[in-house]
Amino acid sequence: MGNEYDWVIAMSIEERVLKYLLKTERVLMNLKIINRPGVDENLVMEVINEAKRYFEDAKYYFDRREYEVSLASIAYCEGLLDALRILKIAEFEW
Repeated sequence: MGNEYDWVIAMSIEERVLKYLLKTERVLMNLKIINRPGVDENLVMEVINEAKRYFEDAKYYFDRREYEVSLASIAYCEGLLDALRILKIAEFEW
């Protein structure tokens, strides 16, 4: 008898990473930057560009079937984006 979390266990790491890649790609394409007084726009763009580099790394390692490395890369990317959202410097929805 299964439970409500069986889908988490049943999903392969490849499927999980692909799901994160697609979700994050959508966020990066629709990201809205909010100009806030006292926040250096150049630093915000530096964080966004770093997130994009992690995203590209995640795609690269996914294509090489190095799913664990891809997952780590996409997690760093999502963490940077979440930090911008929490600080109300960026708007997006997962």
